[in-house]
Amino acid sequence: MPRFIALPALCLLLAASAARAAPDTYALPEPTAQFKAPPDAGHAAGFQAAQENCQTCHSADYVAMQPPRKGPAFWDAEVAKMVKVYHAPIEAEQAKAIAAYLGATY
Repeated sequence: MPRFIALPALCLLLAASAARAAPDTYALPEPTAQFKAPPDAGHAAGFQAAQENCQTCHSADYVAMQPPRKGPAFWDAEVAKMVKVYHAPIEAEQAKAIAAYLGATY
């Protein structure tokens, strides 16, 4: 087969392969898990901040699956990890409120 015919045929074959290699897309269901309501009005800001920020990366189930009754120090460390290690775009004031809410609620 002459080269001038083989090259276009190869290009068509590669183009067809690339078209089939397009990434799959998935329709995800709406989240059903919800954060627990705060125990008092003093933690309402943390509850709101958790709803706005935390579910960007994971569901509320992830929070509920953590060991129970770990207290404020555990949640301070968890929220700090999300910000420092995973680069969650949460302002320091919101992070503090989220940790306080999680510590009081979970």
